[in-house]
Amino acid sequence: MTDTPLRYSVATHGLRHRVMRRIAPLAERVGWGGLPLAVALPAAFGVGAVIYYTLPVEPPSWIWMPAVLLAAILAAASLWLGRRHIVGPVALLVVAMVLAGFARSDIRTQAVAHTVITDSDRARTVTGWIEDVQRSTSRERLIIRVSAIDGMDVPPPRIRVSASRGEFVPGDGIRLRAVLGPPPRPAVPGSYDSGFAAWFSGIGGTGFAVSRPEAVEMSGDRLSRGFAAWRWSIAERIRAQMPERTGGVAAALLTGDRSGIDPDVAESLRASGLGHILAISGLHMALMAGGVFFAATWVIARIEPLARAIDPRMPAAIAALLAAAGYLLLSGAAIPTQRAFVMTGAVLLGVLAGRRAASMHMVGLAALAVLVFQPESIVTPGFQMSFAAAIALVAAFNLARRRAEGPRGIVSRFAGFWGALAGSSFVAGSATGGFAAFHFHRLAAYGFGANLAAMPVFSLIVMPAGAFALLLMPIGLDGLALWVMDKGLAWVIAVASFTESLPGALTPAAAAPGIALAIYAAGFVLLAAGRGLVRLAGAAGMALALAVWAMSDQPDALITEGGVMIARFGDGGDWSASNTRRSRFAARVFLERSGEERGESPASGVICDETGCAGHVSGQVIAFPDTPEVLRDDCRTADLVVTRFPVRGAERANCAAILIDGRQLGEHGALALWFGREGQLTTQSVDAVRGQRPWTARGDQL
Repeated sequence: MTDTPLRYSVATHGLRHRVMRRIAPLAERVGWGGLPLAVALPAAFGVGAVIYYTLPVEPPSWIWMPAVLLAAILAAASLWLGRRHIVGPVALLVVAMVLAGFARSDIRTQAVAHTVITDSDRARTVTGWIEDVQRSTSRERLIIRVSAIDGMDVPPPRIRVSASRGEFVPGDGIRLRAVLGPPPRPAVPGSYDSGFAAWFSGIGGTGFAVSRPEAVEMSGDRLSRGFAAWRWSIAERIRAQMPERTGGVAAALLTGDRSGIDPDVAESLRASGLGHILAISGLHMALMAGGVFFAATWVIARIEPLARAIDPRMPAAIAALLAAAGYLLLSGAAIPTQRAFVMTGAVLLGVLAGRRAASMHMVGLAALAVLVFQPESIVTPGFQMSFAAAIALVAAFNLARRRAEGPRGIVSRFAGFWGALAGSSFVAGSATGGFAAFHFHRLAAYGFGANLAAMPVFSLIVMPAGAFALLLMPIGLDGLALWVMDKGLAWVIAVASFTESLPGALTPAAAAPGIALAIYAAGFVLLAAGRGLVRLAGAAGMALALAVWAMSDQPDALITEGGVMIARFGDGGDWSASNTRRSRFAARVFLERSGEERGESPASGVICDETGCAGHVSGQVIAFPDTPEVLRDDCRTADLVVTRFPVRGAERANCAAILIDGRQLGEHGALALWFGREGQLTTQSVDAVRGQRPWTARGDQL
């Protein structure tokens, strides 16, 4: 299937079914004029999902039923009118897909509904089994599949706790005592919402263990526990046979387990623009499945009787498809991996059917498949960057295929390889760079050069060696393959470390409003996948998004949930904090979103004594009393008073200053502040941005 109008893939194969005859003219018109139907429909489905997930309040639980019914009616009407009209049927079909995306998102949210643990200082006894191990700096966090929690009739499916696991590994049944609460709010209004990810992962509580785990016998989930233990054993075997710096990366590439990655290595890869190799996506899947395909083809072609009887590519494609499916399961089936598997599977099925599958239609099919099963992925960086790269690479491939001439010798083949590598690095980097800046607030300035230096080794040595290691591991002969993989990864990490050390390796970028990202994404799809004037409209949309981003007004200060204020105190131009011992994570996130490369200076412009602290911001006097006894004096002399402790109603009413206390911060989260020229103050809390949705609940969902 190619990107030509869909009549060539429908009508020419003798499909005379009545519905197909009605689809063909409609598909042809959409595919001819601007955006291929196979891209337009998944995009419309995604728009419906985005509308649902950005609503400030949860719609009625029954809303999906009329949405599905109306979508079906509109789709039927578009097919009925498709042979006689152009614009109307297309519009009806697009609206139907928007409604379908909205309804599917609502159904998905209800389907994963689970208990959310209420915040408490009381430790609870938790019984379950370790499903996964995550690492944050030097601490380990355990994902526990829960079977029982003390005092809860209906516990959540999973919890995440910081704990020392000792000798326990994934798959082991454990019991421990832990202080638990709901998943944390975003540290800053508009920043990453771990509660959203936790809701759709079935994680209903987070916290820390106050006892060491002890072993318990588990009777259920035998298959899941066995798979978790098997996957962990492979990762441990890889890490045991390789040096620490490369072993953690190798385990992540082959099993999806990132718990062993050195934090410094991970930061170097991100700063150099090579962080994408840690997310198992199209490149990894293509190298894995492609290596199996070509190796199997070569072996079968050397067996002359078999090669004469069958086309060697057919059994090779089946072997590669099985290898891709196994790699999908082993690596944890993340969103980029799912997309890569769908597209790789489509290519291999195209080989079996004698068709060519490198097309924009396959990208659309992969996107729709992922969104139908996990519509929440539409708002995640992994989905957006993965499909941005896929769309851009397919568009560039189609353009190059129309202009390319066949290679004429070794030199031209070599030049073609490096040209393809450089071109794909540039295209994929350019496609994902904008989305990376939107989500992570920084750009890797030397990413193109780093990819050009590292990716040949990664593609030709690291991943093929990893594939051989997995194949040879059952018979214990994986040592040599892992040694080769180690040498290749050592080069990749060396390139990343050198690139990170260059001046200006990371360019900071301020956070953009959500509407700018939405406009940018829509413009990108139109530019990369559209034709004619549609591409011009896409370029204009992307330019508009950048203009909206540039004109966005960044906050002047932040008050963290712990009562710490980050601002430009006094007459200095540097950011500083009212207390540098608390809320360090929130301060770092706020400064990253503000586009600052440097951290805050230690309490610059803030004067403290035994009763509290005070400072000036934009001409306003800000006071931070430590005790209720000095609150009255600060209310008389300051313009804004910030306390960590709750303030009673009478004291609040008698305070002449604007008062923000611990109760307000605890109920609504951190506050972003904007100071007006005439002293007026505008605030925005974390909860105001998040809205009232199932994933924002602070406990007792069921």
